[in-house]
Amino acid sequence: MLPMAAWAGIGTASAQSSIIVFAVVDNSVSGYRNQAKGPLGTSVTTSQTALTSSALTPSRFGFRGREDLGGGLGASFWLEAGVNTNDGTGAGPDGLVQFNRRSTVSIDDGDLGELRLGRDYTPTYWNDSLFDPFGVNGVGTSLIATASGQAPPGSFKSGWSNAQYSRASNSIGYHLPELGGFYGQVMYAFNEKITYDPGGTTPPGVAAIAANPALAATPDNARAGRYVGARGGYRSGPVDVALSYGESTVGSNYYVGSTTTIKIWNVAGSYNFGIAKVLGEYSNNKMDTSLATNAFNPFGVTRPEFDGILIGVVAPLGQGDLRASYSAVRYKHVNMNTFGLNPDPKADKFAIGYVYNFSKRTAVYATFAYLSNKDGAGLTIGGPNYYTQAIAGVAPVPDKSYGYDLGLRLSF
Repeated sequence: MLPMAAWAGIGTASAQSSIIVFAVVDNSVSGYRNQAKGPLGTSVTTSQTALTSSALTPSRFGFRGREDLGGGLGASFWLEAGVNTNDGTGAGPDGLVQFNRRSTVSIDDGDLGELRLGRDYTPTYWNDSLFDPFGVNGVGTSLIATASGQAPPGSFKSGWSNAQYSRASNSIGYHLPELGGFYGQVMYAFNEKITYDPGGTTPPGVAAIAANPALAATPDNARAGRYVGARGGYRSGPVDVALSYGESTVGSNYYVGSTTTIKIWNVAGSYNFGIAKVLGEYSNNKMDTSLATNAFNPFGVTRPEFDGILIGVVAPLGQGDLRASYSAVRYKHVNMNTFGLNPDPKADKFAIGYVYNFSKRTAVYATFAYLSNKDGAGLTIGGPNYYTQAIAGVAPVPDKSYGYDLGLRLSF
């Protein structure tokens, strides 16, 4: 991390203010092998070997600064951009460099905490990330995080998409100061959508629907983008435990009378025994779609969801750390069209890796992971999708996924 005060035209650092530039560059050779079951005991495998970015730590660069306002009060900013360092492109849409990892301005006080405005990490994501031995990066990523980003199986396959899983834009967040080991965070994100009064004027509008009734099925998403969440925990000595909850509105349709919200709650913790740190998490993710009650939907709601667990360990070994984890997810209410006769889809995963630290800034690492799907689940550790083209009239079923990361990370 380099003070930018010496950079001409940037500014002058002093005891009262400073600006810092920082960066992480992480590249790895990664291999993926995803196997699907075909008819009559056959199998079809899709595989890939690639140079990838961020398999241990997300590659990024950024700027941060703080001005001391006196009396313990300070004003800060943080601008952080993701980078695909394997090919030099940005991690934003269309390969653009954007400060979409974090973009905040804040006021902080040692006794009162910190108020942040902008794009920041959601409370529920912190437990997934901090209590995963692999930090939700690379092939070792916990299945809890994988399932949050990959669509569930069955009739809801295209419906599970949460752009606010890890970060929320347009947010106001408050971080408590650590009080006797207790810590916490609350966040609210505005959806910034236009609302209409009377509601019938919401596009496409009553007149347009009268001319073309099919338009009533077009989502207006006027409520999408709102997030509300909170996290609280306790950290003292070898113990660290935290509980979080969040709701993200991901879709709506005024004329159908529907609103879709993804609700997440999780509890996680770790205990450092000295010879090893043990980590664990339980997470419940639920997608609620509230609908206008009718004969086909007498309860007015559909609720596909999944439960996830993680057990992990990080143990010092030589000049590095040995990391291992077991994670599993089980879906519920995704086979509603079969009246619950099919078993719930599920998947489990084992991951093991080693990080060797040449110094505080430079490390090499190796990770291997194996994932097994059952009863219709279709998760992967990464890489290509499963082969789904019908063979002899039968579509292959996702089965196993496994692979590795061999990489080098530098941080500045």
